[in-house]
Amino acid sequence: MSVIGFDVGFMNCYVAVARAGGIETVANEYSDRCTPACVSFGPRNRSIGAAAKSQVVTNCKNTVQGFKRFHGRAFSDPYVQKLKNSLVYDIAQMPTGTAGIKVMYMEEEKVFSIEQVTAMLLTKLKETAENALKKPVADCVISVLATACDPELGGKDFDEVLVNYFCEEFGKKYKLDVKSKPRALVRLYQECEKLKKLMSANSSDLPLNIECFMNDIDVSGKLNRGQFEEMCTDILARVEPPLQSLLENTKLKKDDIYAVEIVGGASRIPAIKERISRFFGKELSTTLNADEAVARGCALQCAILSPAFKVREFSITDIVPYPVSLKWHSAAEEGISDCEVFPKNHAAPFSKVLTFYRKEPFSLEAYYNCPKELPYPDPTIGQFLIQKVVPQASGESSKVKVKVRVNIHGIFSVSSASLVEVQKSDETEEPMETEQANEKDGEVLQMMPIFTDQDEPPSQGDEENKGEKKSDQPPQAKKPKVKTKVLELPIENSPQWQLADDMLNLFVENEGKMIMQDKLEKERNDAKNNVEEYVYEMRDKLHGMLEKFVSESDRDALSLKLEDTENWLYEDGEDQPKQVYIDKLAELKKLGQPIQERYAEAEERPKAFEELGKQIQAISNNATFPPQEEQYDHLDEADVTKVDKLTNDAMIWMNSAMNQQSKQSLTLDPSVKVKDIRAKTRELFSSCNPIVTKPKPKVELPKEETPAEQNGPVNGQDKPQEETTDKGTTENTGNPNSETTENKPDMDLD
Repeated sequence: MSVIGFDVGFMNCYVAVARAGGIETVANEYSDRCTPACVSFGPRNRSIGAAAKSQVVTNCKNTVQGFKRFHGRAFSDPYVQKLKNSLVYDIAQMPTGTAGIKVMYMEEEKVFSIEQVTAMLLTKLKETAENALKKPVADCVISVLATACDPELGGKDFDEVLVNYFCEEFGKKYKLDVKSKPRALVRLYQECEKLKKLMSANSSDLPLNIECFMNDIDVSGKLNRGQFEEMCTDILARVEPPLQSLLENTKLKKDDIYAVEIVGGASRIPAIKERISRFFGKELSTTLNADEAVARGCALQCAILSPAFKVREFSITDIVPYPVSLKWHSAAEEGISDCEVFPKNHAAPFSKVLTFYRKEPFSLEAYYNCPKELPYPDPTIGQFLIQKVVPQASGESSKVKVKVRVNIHGIFSVSSASLVEVQKSDETEEPMETEQANEKDGEVLQMMPIFTDQDEPPSQGDEENKGEKKSDQPPQAKKPKVKTKVLELPIENSPQWQLADDMLNLFVENEGKMIMQDKLEKERNDAKNNVEEYVYEMRDKLHGMLEKFVSESDRDALSLKLEDTENWLYEDGEDQPKQVYIDKLAELKKLGQPIQERYAEAEERPKAFEELGKQIQAISNNATFPPQEEQYDHLDEADVTKVDKLTNDAMIWMNSAMNQQSKQSLTLDPSVKVKDIRAKTRELFSSCNPIVTKPKPKVELPKEETPAEQNGPVNGQDKPQEETTDKGTTENTGNPNSETTENKPDMDLD
């Protein structure tokens, strides 16, 4: 199982993986651990990451970056309209009212949603992770929002200050309207970003020089850190409010803070570090890599969530960053009622159960009840219609239990709804607690005990007993015993700004098509590069290692063909289908391949002849043996003769082939090829080896019975063995003192 984390930043992205007992940041195809958050659209394909970054100047109108800030915003959002004029690429309105990006792709004008462009970037990060892990990636953790933040404050804001400063300076000094030329503006952004980083490490005056900036004019300027910080006074003043808000939300004092770790690229700016340090009254800690820390944290969180990794126990409780409320139309009061279901900083993930009394379907609207704290102007979360609500059989309002939830991703939803149907029984009566409910067409809202993902929801009986109010009736009031039946109700969800299923499916389909187009274009470019590579490689070799293997006339013809192909590549062949390049390479190889094969044959032929000679020698040594040697005495004369003939024939063939090849010109195809020599070697081995390695037949001797086997054991020991010699003498080998009788006559016993 893959465990990875993505830090999708405003300008750059990082990919971290958990493996080998630790967490590491992986590099992309350019061996760079930082992947630009950049997508470039071209006439045939897209470029993503570092490849797109290289086109920021050359294809500026169709290369997008910094699009992260437009997520979830309407086109009419004042923030979008404010940034619109400072962008090199165009922003357009999507059919849903959100902001989209307008570019030229495949020689057609296209408008992509922010979600689509982000998906393209995530596809690239996924590919980077898969190349590092050598296996598919299905799940990951991605960094997105903070508990106290200024979402509009970042390194890009400092770049904007520098760009505006130099635009004004170049206008006065060189009479140039920089913002009227997108390409010049992009180049200025790049140089200002470099200057900002240099000023973090140097306090002296630093130059900014750009050659052929606009209208073939070279521009230059200079700035130092003190001037820069003075220009950024307003931005730097926005550093402390989130810190103060953080302390207030957590109810901590500055003395309660043990250490302050800063991460993020902009945290390297000395003025920011100085303000944070002064606010907390202590030195800052920089033990983490400021750029890679977030991605590594995401990978750690992914490992914690994964069942395949064992991680040291951490107590991590996420929170609801903005308070969430529900409002609905109240039929009883003929107005709008509302209720805060998740206050600010409430633990997440979490679920709550709400009880309504209704006779018909009703809708709930979820919203953030503190709009001023939101980074977006629209506080609406979405509408949720509870369907198929009907009254009880008696005509009274039905009890509807609605489960609301903030999941592990911080997403609010109405996850389920159920109708409690009361069925009376004729059985004996028993005491029970009653509920306070409006007998008319109204509702009583009751919030049930909360539970998290790790807890089981309360049982139905517990919900009814714990969550409902007691009536003012006497506690021993008698009512018929009742049974309840719970029916699940369908919910129609309409989240604000969320993609509809049909639109999401369309985007997924379009992304698949674009991925395929990128793949086809890569294959086309690879085919073109193969032709170009063959031209340059063959041209060098014709006057180098292949020179003595090609005649002068053939070399001139091939050189001319290579030159024509090179000219074609940069003229008519600049933009051709993949098959055209494949055919062009085949034409070149038709002339060049025989030359390369002659070179390869000349390199391998001596080795092949040497292998054949060694094989002949080895077989001959085994076959020409003295007949009296025991290891060969099982071979008959026919075997020896056959082996001798085969080795002699092979030797004659090899000598003949070597003599014939020595007379052959290197500019002609060889008279004997390496494959023929190696085939002869294999043929000789397969013919002779079974003979010279034929196993010696086994001779089985008759088994003799020992006296012990004949007579059996005596007193637990083997009986002395007796042998009968061919002279008829019996020897008692077990007793050295026994006498030996030799040819004694028979004796009669009287």
